[in-house]
Amino acid sequence: MQPIAWNDLQDFLAVARTGQIARAAALLGVDATTVGRRLRRLEARLGRTLFEQTREGQVLTEAGESLLAQVEQMASAAERIGEGADPPGALTGTLRVSVSEGFGIWLVAQHLDAFAAVHPALTIDLVANSGFLSPSRREADVAVLLARPRHGPVVASKLSDYALHLYAARSLVERDGLPTLATLGIRHRLVGYIPDLLYAPELRYLNEIDSALAPTLRSSSINAQARLIAAGAGVGVLPHFIGGHDESLMRVIPDVAVTRGFWLVTHRDTRQLRRVRAFRQWLTQLVDQQRHRLLPACNTVP
Repeated sequence: MQPIAWNDLQDFLAVARTGQIARAAALLGVDATTVGRRLRRLEARLGRTLFEQTREGQVLTEAGESLLAQVEQMASAAERIGEGADPPGALTGTLRVSVSEGFGIWLVAQHLDAFAAVHPALTIDLVANSGFLSPSRREADVAVLLARPRHGPVVASKLSDYALHLYAARSLVERDGLPTLATLGIRHRLVGYIPDLLYAPELRYLNEIDSALAPTLRSSSINAQARLIAAGAGVGVLPHFIGGHDESLMRVIPDVAVTRGFWLVTHRDTRQLRRVRAFRQWLTQLVDQQRHRLLPACNTVP
C-alpha cells in the first residue's frame, strides 16, 4: 500500500475537529470539494468509513475515532518539531484563544499588546464572542470557559472567580428612583439575555436572584446589554469588570451579588507547546494583577 498523504490526514483532522466539511475547508483555506475528495480517497485507502453524514455534519465512526487518536499524536509531534526549528526563545505559528465576549473585550484585549510585543513572530487569534471554541476538538489552543469541562482530552485549572451585580445608569436613578427588588420589571425595566440563545447555563443570573424576574430588553451580547444599561434603558446584571468600571453606572440593590468562575482550558496534547505555555503564564499573571477588576474589595455601592 502506498504511503498515506499527510494532506489527507490533515483534512481528516480538520473535519473531525470542526464536525463539518465546509467549516474544515474554510479553516484549511481550500474548497469543500477538495476536502470531500481527500476524505473519500483516505477512506478508500484504509478500507474503512471514517464519518457518518448527519443533518448537523460529519460524525466520527468507531474507525474514525481510532484514527483520530493516532493523527492527533502525529499533529502534536509535528507542532513540537516545528517549535524546535524556531530560534531560541522565539514563538512562531498561530495561537488561537477562545474567551467570552465580555472578558475578552474588557480585559484581555486591553492588555494583549504586551504579550504580542514580546512575541512579534506569533500570530494571535482572539476569538471573543457569544460562545466558545472547543479545546477538546482542537478548535482553540487555549479557552477561558465559564465551567470546568466534565469530559474530553483537556486540562483545566481555575483562573479566577468574578463577581456580578445589578447596575443602573445614574441618569435612570435620577429619573425613576433607586431600584429595589420590588420595582424590578415593574417601574424599572430589566435588561438581560435572550433565554433560548444562552450559550452557557452559567449566564442565567436573574433566575438566581429571583425566578420571577424576566428581562424585556434582551440581547445575546453582554456588551449590548452594558450599552443599554448605560443609556438608561433598564437595570441589569453585569460583571464587576464591566459595570464597576463605568462611571456612568452605579451598583444598585447592593445585597444582591452573583459569583461565577473562569476556567483556563487546554488540550492535553498541546498544553506543553511553548506558545501555549507562554500564553497561559501571561494570562494567569494578568488576572492576578487585575484581580480588583474581577472581584470588588468591598460590597458598598460605588
